Amino acid sequence: MLIKDCAALVTGANRGIGRALVSELLGAGARKVYATARDAKKLPPFDGADAARVVYLKLDVTKPEDIAEATRAARDVTLLVNNAGVAELGDAAETSSESVRRVFDVNVLGLLEMARAFASVIEMNGGGAIANVLSVAAFASMPGFAAYCASKAAAWSLTQGLRASLARKGVAVHAIFPGPIDTDMAADISLEKTSPAACARAIVAGIAAGVEEIFPDPMALRVADAWERDPRKVAKDFVARGPELLQS
Repeated sequence: MLIKDCAALVTGANRGIGRALVSELLGAGARKVYATARDAKKLPPFDGADAARVVYLKLDVTKPEDIAEATRAARDVTLLVNNAGVAELGDAAETSSESVRRVFDVNVLGLLEMARAFASVIEMNGGGAIANVLSVAAFASMPGFAAYCASKAAAWSLTQGLRASLARKGVAVHAIFPGPIDTDMAADISLEKTSPAACARAIVAGIAAGVEEIFPDPMALRVADAWERDPRKVAKDFVARGPELLQS
């Protein structure tokens, strides 16, 4: 899709990839960017000409009333970026059901409900795109991240389903698979990390080019290549030691 002059909405825009995506969309010529977060007071300021193109919205993707209000406030959206996400630690046999529900509420159901709500808005505006920020963790589970990996796998499956359902409405659906990015969420991961700005640049370029599956950093590209060659080996490596095996 054409980024220039579009109206975009980014969830989880208060930090990390989301914050960088707002800046990158502005730099690519977006006419307006709705920057959203559960606490609008934590959204970063934008200076100069960019400030006039940013609209700040409170939006908790787990709350139907917040989603409904967002669709009323952002009726001109043609690009939705589902970036909001959470991670909680725990192995599959040990993590609590409450923890799994919290992660799935944001990473799966929140993503789905946002896509459903804004699909009609985007269609009404002549078509556009939904971009779901997933993770390479969607391809295989890693010890200690059971709920997170499972949620990203479920979100990937839903993304494919949305793509098929929304194509006839003129809404493209992109899946984005970052590796470790230098954000607060990945602070304790001792792997090479890509900057949020570089990740956002690759994401926006991929959306503009119509790439359905976007791998926005070097590790993500390595995982994609390894998965295409031998998905079972990738799954075993993730379980055994995690994605550091793919750095060499």
